[in-house]
Amino acid sequence: MSISQRFPIFPTSGWQFLWLLAQWWRRLWERWRRPPAHRSHLTDKRRGNLALLAKAEPESLPSFVRESQAVQHYLSLLGPLAWSNFPERSSLRLWPGPQPLPRAIYAAIFLIKIDKGFTTMPKVRRYLLEQPALVWLLGFPLVPSTAYTWGFDIAASLPTHRHMSRVLRELDRAQVSFLLTSVVQLLADALPADLAFGQEISLDTKHILAWVRENNPKAQMADRFDKSRQPKGDPDCKLGCKQRENKLVRSKESATTADATPTTEAIPARHASVGIYYWGYASGIVATKIDEWGEFVLAEFTQTFDKGDQSYFFPLMAQTEQNLGYKPQSGALDAAFDAFYVYAYFHEAGGMAAVPWSNRGEKKSFSAEGLPLCAAGFAMPLRSTFQNRSHTLVAHECARYACPLLFPAATGESCPVDHANWPKGGCLTTLPTSPGNRIRHELDRERAAYKELYKQRTATERINSQALELGIERPKLRNQRSISNHNTLLYVLIDLRALQRVQ
Repeated sequence: MSISQRFPIFPTSGWQFLWLLAQWWRRLWERWRRPPAHRSHLTDKRRGNLALLAKAEPESLPSFVRESQAVQHYLSLLGPLAWSNFPERSSLRLWPGPQPLPRAIYAAIFLIKIDKGFTTMPKVRRYLLEQPALVWLLGFPLVPSTAYTWGFDIAASLPTHRHMSRVLRELDRAQVSFLLTSVVQLLADALPADLAFGQEISLDTKHILAWVRENNPKAQMADRFDKSRQPKGDPDCKLGCKQRENKLVRSKESATTADATPTTEAIPARHASVGIYYWGYASGIVATKIDEWGEFVLAEFTQTFDKGDQSYFFPLMAQTEQNLGYKPQSGALDAAFDAFYVYAYFHEAGGMAAVPWSNRGEKKSFSAEGLPLCAAGFAMPLRSTFQNRSHTLVAHECARYACPLLFPAATGESCPVDHANWPKGGCLTTLPTSPGNRIRHELDRERAAYKELYKQRTATERINSQALELGIERPKLRNQRSISNHNTLLYVLIDLRALQRVQ
């Protein structure tokens, strides 16, 4: 009996042997690629899409995911965001290598980091190692393993904490701004239309201390506040002064009256404190308050600490218009924003600006024709105009007004109040020609409408209080890009918590 008769499956030729070998390899490959029935959740294509998983039936989720309290919490918190439209990086690359993970996964991780109060990335990774259901939910490529009941190795599936820090530093601003825009639109849709969401806003800044030795008062060092000596711990931070005059401005009347008798010894001028200096950054926000509903963040902008408060106004308002889809009508700001273009902005929007008088310059009165009045009560005629492009954020037209007794022709009369400038050729006043300048001088800051609008200021104060609890003031980060992304995501989290209360 031949061998082919004794063993029918044995190949009788080389071609049959190769065919059987190919079939064996194909079945082995398919078996390796196809996970066992109890591990089919490893290839679930819904993983990572939090918006889709938030709407999924609980029975369709794996049991260990369905029973996780962390998963239920973050599906409820992060699920409403438009993750399907997240602006991912282009997949087209000129170099070989594995496909990078979607940036949406890392954005969700950073939101979890802020929500849990973790200050460093190693703490975030240790937390994820204890949450297999959360790792499954976020969409990491899972490494199969039979050593665990959930079917994958968490440590092998997660990136290193250094890579997480690198992604936070390299995360595109358009991606984190997208999340803030998304949550603002969700709030606008969730709130009743008659509440006029975002029509009244407030704007303020919050200082942020850089993670550098120079900010440690216990560290012994010379030239701590030398702005030409950049700290080694942060190449981007700048030296700035935290001013306190914005909250309380002494009126002209109180400044001229005698103060009460002091009860303590006088402090020499060389030891007097004129401000608090830090190396760091500042975060400006636009917020709105709706009675009985809460406070909500509409825009955020981070700069180094050497920038003035007024430099935040136009970037924040442009971002607010983009997130809302329209221009706010009224705003409440502190005295640092007492500038003509702030009043002009809200005047053009059909509302008003509630800003305290900052005592920068003399307060003017105007005639019915819009001409400034001099100390004697005369309308000062226009002498000339020019474009002011120096020492201002906005290039604008200014007008010079002259003494009416001397211009355009001398009347022969003397100044009735005997002003000090009369012997020098009379008074000369320079003012911006913008309508906002006249509004700034003539605004009645004692009327009820002004005081009611100024209550919006509590919105930024309460938002800043929440941000302080989440660790915005002392982040353990060492560059501006990371801090800017961290701040935006922090305010996204504040709005997401507010959205849960609204819904």
